[in-house]
Amino acid sequence: MTRKTTAAPRKTSTAAAARVPAPKRPTPADLDTAHFAELLDERIGQAREKIAAVVADIREVTLAAKDTPADDEHDPEGSTVSVERNNEMALLAAGEESLIELLDARVRLDEGAYGVCEMCGNAIPSERLEIRPEARFCVTCAAAARRR
Repeated sequence: MTRKTTAAPRKTSTAAAARVPAPKRPTPADLDTAHFAELLDERIGQAREKIAAVVADIREVTLAAKDTPADDEHDPEGSTVSVERNNEMALLAAGEESLIELLDARVRLDEGAYGVCEMCGNAIPSERLEIRPEARFCVTCAAAARRR
């Protein structure tokens, strides 16, 4: 006798459901997109200028390091050059990360998904966007993410 089997419905785990991003909500209608486009473009320009300045500083430190002896252990200036170069590299990494966030925000604006919290889907207050135009999360969700 053959036995008839039916597949049981598959349960989706809550972890799998949490990984699926919520559909993007459109930019709030009352948001002045032209103003924020201008603000983002200004901040993108500032970030690029800052990166260029840091790169110039790194070049300067690197050239200065060529003039110092390779033996840092006995050179009183050796450790200073290394520390300065590391500090400049950290500033460069932070500047590049900031530029990426700003460029991503500009893409969201161009695609019509700007000013919406990526976690809860609520509108991000324009006051927050004035201060951090690259913001992805509302204040509540950003605070919750920091606590994790």
